[in-house]
Amino acid sequence: MAHIDAGKTTTTERILYYSGYTRSLGDVDDGDTVTDFMAQERERGITIQSAAVTFDWKGYRINLIDTPGHVDFTLEVERCLRVLDGAVAVFDASAGVEAQTLTVWRQADKHKIPRICFLNKMDKTGASFNYAVESIREKLKAKPLLLQLPIGEGKTFKGVVDVVSKEKLLWNPNSDDGKDFERKPLLEMSDPELLKEITEARNALIEQVADLDDEFADLVLGEFSENFDLLPAEKLQTAVHRVTLAQTAVPVLCGSALKNKGVQPLLDAITMYLPSPEERNLEFLQWYKGDLCALAFKVLHDKQRGPLVFLRIYSGMIKPQLAIHNINGNCTERISRLLLPFADQHVEIPSLTAGNIALTVGLKHTTTGDTIVSSKSSALAACRRAEREGEKKHRQNNEAERLLLAGVEIPEPVFFCTIEPPSVAKQPDLDHALKCLQREDPSLKVKLDPDSGQTILCGMGELHIEIIHDRIKREYGLETYLGPLQVAYRETILNSVRATDTLDRTLGDRRHLVTVELEAKSLETSSLLPVIEYAASVAADLSQASREAVENGLHSACLQGPLLGSPIQDVAITLHSLVIHPGTSTTMISACVSRCLQKALKKADKQILEPLMNLEVTVTRDYLSPVLADLAQRRGNIQEIQTRQDNRVVIGFVPLAEIMGYSTVLRTLTSGSATFALELSNYQAMNPQDQSTLLSQRSGLS
Repeated sequence: MAHIDAGKTTTTERILYYSGYTRSLGDVDDGDTVTDFMAQERERGITIQSAAVTFDWKGYRINLIDTPGHVDFTLEVERCLRVLDGAVAVFDASAGVEAQTLTVWRQADKHKIPRICFLNKMDKTGASFNYAVESIREKLKAKPLLLQLPIGEGKTFKGVVDVVSKEKLLWNPNSDDGKDFERKPLLEMSDPELLKEITEARNALIEQVADLDDEFADLVLGEFSENFDLLPAEKLQTAVHRVTLAQTAVPVLCGSALKNKGVQPLLDAITMYLPSPEERNLEFLQWYKGDLCALAFKVLHDKQRGPLVFLRIYSGMIKPQLAIHNINGNCTERISRLLLPFADQHVEIPSLTAGNIALTVGLKHTTTGDTIVSSKSSALAACRRAEREGEKKHRQNNEAERLLLAGVEIPEPVFFCTIEPPSVAKQPDLDHALKCLQREDPSLKVKLDPDSGQTILCGMGELHIEIIHDRIKREYGLETYLGPLQVAYRETILNSVRATDTLDRTLGDRRHLVTVELEAKSLETSSLLPVIEYAASVAADLSQASREAVENGLHSACLQGPLLGSPIQDVAITLHSLVIHPGTSTTMISACVSRCLQKALKKADKQILEPLMNLEVTVTRDYLSPVLADLAQRRGNIQEIQTRQDNRVVIGFVPLAEIMGYSTVLRTLTSGSATFALELSNYQAMNPQDQSTLLSQRSGLS
């Protein structure tokens, strides 16, 4: 996991080569890497979909997933981290911690994933090991454990020194693929200065680990307190392993994946310090007692085989032709074939055990985040075991929730645009393509505009929607037209208003009569859904069915605001009176409540909220002022300007509406030298002037 362009895919490519999985070194620039196999990825040189690969290294089986760095595909990273046991965070040694590094680091914190840092691009001009380590310490608030130090930086980078074993690893400059390198112990005679530096680094490392791990501290203070040099490397390695699992510190390694240096020691570190599946003690496993339990974390559509579902097996084993039970969908499905994932080439296998990642064919209804067990009865048995445990601990959860493995939170889309098929006859094909893409990528939302009947795509950013458009053309052979990109605004009200409404209809021989009085007021805290309260007189005699009808009515009225037809947020609604004539249907109650709320909202002082983006622009000193001037025109709010070696990093907030097509403008302003990263921060109120401009644009007056 890493920021865009830190070198994730190149590192993956080298790992596969040294583990004997591939016979030639692929290159992102040539578009022949294993894990970036989609046409769009090869053209753009970026990772869009995470790809899973299984390989062996020195007797260990490793399941590796290469994730995207781009913020538009942040869901891909999230759902892979959810099922993995450890992560390698890759850093560009010349830039240290960047915007997206922070995002993926937070995601790993959320899922409590132990991680190793790999400072890549040590051969790049401006690479600085110390700078990168400092930025990990300051920005990620992590404790770096330096297990390696580089020999040379930038153009002079030759190899690394292993701090734990006091050996230097030099790569042969004449070999093309970096397979042959030599490990030499550091000696007083040949490199006295380096030896002194490494001894200091090793002593510092031992003290750092001893502070964090009591067992190791006892050992150090006991027999090795006089001389740290006598402490065996194995003892230090097991202690670093424990500290990494406890997530109190992160091991740091360095190298250059493109120049084939430092990748083999990284693989050793992965097997040595990151957890094996047996070391992640997940609470729910004890209840399954070796029965099958797996989580579906990704779906791919294959032209020949239909939907392929990726499963992480937590316990038990999977075989083809096995009937399984999906707890979330409450349905039973059959696995027709079982494959081992190798990016886009898959190998059929007869069975797979816990701790692995499997690819299954034949599951029709399973989607991202579903929990898979062997049968309904095994799930219930596990449930009963969980309850017995729960009684000991006095915890009462909903029993179904206990057995469900948590899925992933899907972020709210910020961009939307209309999509049109080339002709009406092709609409069913387009609907099918969108349905398949949505199942693959849950961050893509598709909805129908009730007024115009157009299909609307909602996505995470410009790039996201562009890629979806491209995939529909390539994979489904449909030429579609996209409308202009639009921003997902929200609306709210500023004061409190009351309204009453009566609905009186006779349908057939039944009279439906409802009278509602309600009050809507603005909330201080942010809440997407309306907060619904009932006056004491109403709450007492409301039946469950009427209550549901009222809430449905209120929720549907909040989907379309009075100004732009955008969703309403931060509103509290109090129901003061509700009189229902006997025999009135629940649909009529919903309709009346909904109409009454819309009436109230129209009377209120209305306010548009717009999405505000966190923006981070990295730019050289020479181009700083034009970039700042341009951001000022875009209603940008600059928080701070940091110095990152020779570059300046501008951090601030900019409304999403002003940042459309920003990449092109930024390239023009800085002759292509600047880069930027965006992520959604929050929604904030527009000032009256901008709001009236927006409204007149929408109504076609300006």
